[in-house]
Amino acid sequence: MLAKIPAIAAPRVPSRARARRRALRTLLTARGLRAFADGFVSLLLPVYLLEIGLSPFEVGVLATATLLGSGVLTLVVGRHAARYDERRLLLAAAALMAATGAGFAAFTQFWPLFVVAIVGTLNPSSGDASVFLPLEHALLARLAPGRLRTRWFARYSLVGSLAAAVGAFFAGTPDVIAHAAPVSLRGALQAMFGLYAAFGVASALAYRHLPRASPAVAPSTAAPPLRDARRIVYVLAGLFSLDAFAGGFIVQSLLALWLFQRFELSTVTTATIFFWTGVLSAFSYLVAARIAARIGLVYTMVFTHLPSSVLLMLVPFAPDLATAIVLLLARSALSQMDVPTRSSFVMAVVPAHERAAAASVTSVPRSLAAATSPLVAGYLLGVTTFGWPLLVAGALKIVYDLLFLALFRRHASTR
Repeated sequence: MLAKIPAIAAPRVPSRARARRRALRTLLTARGLRAFADGFVSLLLPVYLLEIGLSPFEVGVLATATLLGSGVLTLVVGRHAARYDERRLLLAAAALMAATGAGFAAFTQFWPLFVVAIVGTLNPSSGDASVFLPLEHALLARLAPGRLRTRWFARYSLVGSLAAAVGAFFAGTPDVIAHAAPVSLRGALQAMFGLYAAFGVASALAYRHLPRASPAVAPSTAAPPLRDARRIVYVLAGLFSLDAFAGGFIVQSLLALWLFQRFELSTVTTATIFFWTGVLSAFSYLVAARIAARIGLVYTMVFTHLPSSVLLMLVPFAPDLATAIVLLLARSALSQMDVPTRSSFVMAVVPAHERAAAASVTSVPRSLAAATSPLVAGYLLGVTTFGWPLLVAGALKIVYDLLFLALFRRHASTR
């Protein structure tokens, strides 16, 4: 009798869960690369613009242009994203990021820079306010298991904030180069925008490892309309717009400009301050996920955001730099806890088939609302060094917190 021939083991095929984890890690990698670039460019933007002869008001105009352009682009992409391969859209956005950095490195006149700011991806804020945000949020929500959704959003925010903090610390490099090498400060700053373009290329290389089609929606599928969750999404969009409008007064570029004017800080010192504020914000995301698991997303968002707004309003009254730094650091430990919880809340209260549309609709008005306030903040900083933008931002954020609690207390158990 012939001996039984042992069966050849089939090659082990990665499970769907393992493939999803790999895709989630890819998103975190790309988020980190972009956040690092945003971290140093948001601080160097006002320094560079002032170095080439622009006024504080023109700096505010360009900050507004970047946010306005991002809002319009995100609206267009969000409306049609489900009809295309998300991987391809993210690759196109990364290419636009590279072109934006090259444009700012090449041009020194206001109007060419204005055009690049409108159509590009430059981010004057320490957070993410670009076309990448709704694409990555929708993909992350589909890939992450429901019970781990808030934790993955916390990790996503953690990676972004830590990378942005390191990037902010790296913003002191042009000063070091200008003192140690025969290179002008302007030349060193232009090189940093070239580096920003290089990080756009690096992000594209990371996105190439994403799956070619969305796990839930085929590229040829029409964009899902907002039907079941239309009312709640529109209310959330309005509230988030108020918060974003307030945040636009203190985008990192303008907050850095205020520190330059009020305390005559060097770029290196300012970069160090923003490094530590970013670190504190980053680790607060993990704390936020734990708090939300106990008291729910709504209470976590409100009860951490309110005291941070009060601290922000106290900063303009700081009698010296040390007090201002302590207040900014204390605020940073609380102010961003609503970032992962807010994203997770939106994904939790809408049906799965409407998540991509909800991510776009709640993010676009934020960008558009945030696009107007830097213009006002730039004007105020050109008139006085008191810090009116910080005072106005804190007051508006308190109004947002109270309205959110009043309207969504019935969702307090959502986790």
